[in-house]
Amino acid sequence: MRHGIGIIGAGDYGAQHARALQTLDNVRLVAASRTNAAALAEFTAEFGGTGYTHYRDLLAQPDVDTVVIATPHHHHTEIALAAARAGKHILLEKPMAPTLAECDAIDEAARAAGVKLMVGHVNRFTHSYQWAKNLLDSGEMGRVVMGTAAMQKFWFEPNRRDWHLDRTRGGGVWLTVGIHPLDRLSWLVGSPITTVSAQFGTYFHQMDADDTGMVFLRYDNGASGVILSTGYSVGAPKHTTELTCTRGMLAIDYAAGVQIGRDDRWQLVPESVPEGNWMQGALINEWRALLQAIDSDTEPPVSGAVARAIMQAAFAAEASAAQGREIRLSEFT
Repeated sequence: MRHGIGIIGAGDYGAQHARALQTLDNVRLVAASRTNAAALAEFTAEFGGTGYTHYRDLLAQPDVDTVVIATPHHHHTEIALAAARAGKHILLEKPMAPTLAECDAIDEAARAAGVKLMVGHVNRFTHSYQWAKNLLDSGEMGRVVMGTAAMQKFWFEPNRRDWHLDRTRGGGVWLTVGIHPLDRLSWLVGSPITTVSAQFGTYFHQMDADDTGMVFLRYDNGASGVILSTGYSVGAPKHTTELTCTRGMLAIDYAAGVQIGRDDRWQLVPESVPEGNWMQGALINEWRALLQAIDSDTEPPVSGAVARAIMQAAFAAEASAAQGREIRLSEFT
């Protein structure tokens, strides 16, 4: 089946989706929407499709069957609900929504409409992380005992917008950046999070949201984890995950691949190193996973329920920091 795709939020990340879609044979970019008419015209000139300054006009197009929502976080709920009611399958960028109630509303709307909903936790689809996950699932490394995952990056990069700096609009480093290591570590551990303890701060920037955070996680299978979330003004990037397993250690990097730690040395696994642009490769894999779920009428790998569990932990971490105590996820629903 050839799918007609609409991109809602034709900005920087919408363009990355468009480039990924250009590599797939079973899709056609039909339409894109953005409120900035001049920027929208540049987008459609480069990638094709019809441009709409209001997403509802895009949703009204019958030849669009699937949309990606890559808008500011605080617009996710309104647009996702409208897309579900319009009968469109949805790839919703992370974070799913700024509140747990909104996450539930989105998932319920998609199920009621009978459309597929997948949330774009793209780290799961990178070549190196998929390789690591397959290795863990094979039993070669034994059981994950503990792990650390970091995403520390320069915060005021060129695509930063005012809403990124305001938690009431879904901004802040934790929901924008920290959600990635939270998701990828939990996916690799493969067990529900039971408790969360966190501390957040704003040390680098004048803004109404966090720019640093450390989160401690306990998992149902006995594993534990630490997440580092930093949007610095002075520093250096770090985007890694390190796991201690009962049969060795793993160090995972988007671009550098997977290293196995055994016998007092680290050894790179050459086949785990991605070829070409790791981000584009991940987006291509992400789209293939969603389209396969649509065509086979199966649950997408990052369903609304899966993403909801990650958001529950993310919001519980914020509550932990505010209250100064460890919070059980069973009390945060």
